[in-house]
Amino acid sequence: MPIKGPGFFLAGVSLLAAAGPALAQGESPAAGDSGEIVVTARRVSETLSQVPASITVLTTDTLTRANIQKGEDFVKLTPGVTIVTNTADAGDTQINIRGINGARDAESSVALVVDGVLKTNTAQLNQNQGTLRQVEILKGPQGALYGRNAAAGAIVIQTVRPTDQFSGAFQASYANEKTVSASGHVAGPLGSGIGFVLSGDYRTTDGFYRNLFLDRKVVDDQEAWNVDGRILAEVGDATTIDLKARYGELHGASINFNSSFHIPALGGAFYEDVNAHPFRFYSNIRPTNNQKTVEASIKLDHDFGPMTLTAWALYSDIKNNLTADGTSADFARYIAAASADGAAVVDSCFASTAALTGFPVNPPGMIGQIPVPFIFAPADGSVFGAYSPTTCDGTQYQQRDQRDISAEIRLASNGDNRFNWQLGGYYLHIDRTTAVSLGGDTGQGMIPGFYNPPGSVNPTSQLFADKFRTNVYAAFASGQFKFTDTADLGVALRYDVEQRRARNLVPMALDPFTGGPINPGQANGPIGPKSATFKQLEPKITFRWAMAPQANFFANWGVGFKSGGFNNQGSAAIVDQNFNVAPIDAGVLINDQFRKERSSAFEAGFKGRIGPVNYNLAGYYTRVRDMQFFEFFVGSFGLLRVVSNIDRVDIKGAELNVDAKLVDGWTVFGAFNVTDSEIKKNQSRPDTVGNKSPYTSNYTINLGTQMIAPLHDDLDLVFRADYRITGPTWFHTVQNQEKATIFSALLPISALQLPAAVGNAVYDVNRRAAFGVLDLRFGLEGRNWRATVFANNFLDRKYLNEVIPAIEFGGSFISPGSRRLWGLEVGYKF
Repeated sequence: MPIKGPGFFLAGVSLLAAAGPALAQGESPAAGDSGEIVVTARRVSETLSQVPASITVLTTDTLTRANIQKGEDFVKLTPGVTIVTNTADAGDTQINIRGINGARDAESSVALVVDGVLKTNTAQLNQNQGTLRQVEILKGPQGALYGRNAAAGAIVIQTVRPTDQFSGAFQASYANEKTVSASGHVAGPLGSGIGFVLSGDYRTTDGFYRNLFLDRKVVDDQEAWNVDGRILAEVGDATTIDLKARYGELHGASINFNSSFHIPALGGAFYEDVNAHPFRFYSNIRPTNNQKTVEASIKLDHDFGPMTLTAWALYSDIKNNLTADGTSADFARYIAAASADGAAVVDSCFASTAALTGFPVNPPGMIGQIPVPFIFAPADGSVFGAYSPTTCDGTQYQQRDQRDISAEIRLASNGDNRFNWQLGGYYLHIDRTTAVSLGGDTGQGMIPGFYNPPGSVNPTSQLFADKFRTNVYAAFASGQFKFTDTADLGVALRYDVEQRRARNLVPMALDPFTGGPINPGQANGPIGPKSATFKQLEPKITFRWAMAPQANFFANWGVGFKSGGFNNQGSAAIVDQNFNVAPIDAGVLINDQFRKERSSAFEAGFKGRIGPVNYNLAGYYTRVRDMQFFEFFVGSFGLLRVVSNIDRVDIKGAELNVDAKLVDGWTVFGAFNVTDSEIKKNQSRPDTVGNKSPYTSNYTINLGTQMIAPLHDDLDLVFRADYRITGPTWFHTVQNQEKATIFSALLPISALQLPAAVGNAVYDVNRRAAFGVLDLRFGLEGRNWRATVFANNFLDRKYLNEVIPAIEFGGSFISPGSRRLWGLEVGYKF
């Protein structure tokens, strides 16, 4: 990809760095009198050992030497935490902490706090957030502090602050697949008591995979850049104002999935283990993903002496859309038209199939002479699979735009008193527009947008589109009482009220192919507006006891909350009409409104130091009610994304973190997490009781070492290795079970006249297998420079990023993980 405008900005930062004097780099994270790391995860400054919870801290040293930039980098160094990102699109990120997952199309389960400001859009979870100074990953419900989006935990980020003298840093790297990365920042004073930071980052890659039909690397290519600015001003002796703004763009591919069938009676590749799938991509539509981010915030701190007033406001506007091939070829949606306006699409489907007869698609697929499904035309029909090179799949356009305004005011006591307290209020307004639009493909390209009229080159065939408006009001208070110098108790309470409204945006129009409405929910007329209010009280209690100077016992209990909401209106009608009828009779319950999620979590453990070894050992138990879960449905109607509820899930587990400084310059570290989960009740799919929580790995193991060997007074040899093992993972509530599918309905009436049971799928081959990824870094460091050779996924381990079972389809949609990326990285600071 060509380097565009932001490349000039980064080049400018680099030139400033080269021209500047060799002065002190920006400040490091604060440390206590004992040299311990100071964290702010509980909105107060305290040493890491004082936090009565499990927390992973990534310091400046780790961030630099492990090249940690964004969410997916944080996660791979944190036990008990996994992430799915960049499969459907860049804004589609779900983080799972100890069995609680952020369901796609619902709210996040993890709060993201950057320089004291809470961000609310899930698209921000895997964005670069500026030049990082420290990252804290806090586990367990943090709702009493951060509200509705902190049921699983919180990620608290501190970025570089202005310096008293002009300073800065930059780094750049080049790796295989034409992967170029660059980032930099400059900081310094603007006058007495006022300073600035200006930073930027840029990354481009061709990706690992090639589209075999288009003969282009447009499967996982991406180009992204961000510019961040910060001004910090001291107004008098007691007041500080922190102004921040950022702009970013991302352009690349989307929907990098293959389909995999799980129907054993049909034999061969119709019954495929997802872990053995050979990935090949060949859609006729070049997939795209475009994202634009605009943010601005202001934060004020005023010291009244015994207490400090903190107030902030944030404006965020993130626009995200994608275009891609459809999935409708095997369901014969576009082989006939109810009106003449669809004739061009039908003609294109037949013509492209004839032209591509014999094209090597993934087994068990085969492109015959006509696009009629093979089971109805055994002699010359086709089995396409998803995202075929023909036009018979149609097209898809998805949009998820969110603009939000939020503000918080908080009053907190100052100093290390026997009783410390804070109280405040929070407000959030969200305007969100979501849409999934399917269209006919005439072979003349796509027209991005919600709705294209019949007779156009890309006529809309199905549309889900809604405008969601949300207002959130919250009040919170907390207190921490020190019984003695070695024991303290904390109590926090928050009350959230979330008002949601949904308005349908789908016009009353007919599908030129089926003759029905483009949204099945309109069968009885227009879909009216919906509204609902969700409320939750979120208490939290923490306790810490210093049993010895370097040994602490801690325990905590808290309630987590995620608001309920609305699926695209008409979703329930599609599921009922297609799957809750004979002969499939799925009995799956989907509603246009999903319920709020509540969790009650308890944790207890020990943390401290024995000789050169730091340790943290904890056990936890969580009960989740109405867990929100993403379901994906595929059929003759096209595709459907919805959120359902699992009535009750119980989760228990244990975690151990250790690190040791063996000698000066040599550190080893390890972390082990095991999580056992069980679905106790599930009205949506009652026969899944006893199965595991979806998207939750059985265990994670982190092992690593870092060695710094002096070669000269100003020259060090640095080596770092990080090995992460992620245990087996189910991505759906249906596990090791047999289910009727659309093939069960079609086979008895097909030319093959096979029994319905032949079309049943068995979901025992769709669990992601355990995998390990080894990252290595080896380099030289001088006083102000460094050069590093790196290899991410050094062993080139093949693994799956995500598996999305579509139960009544008879298979899964699977996305590959990143392959080996190796290259050279250089950096300079002044």
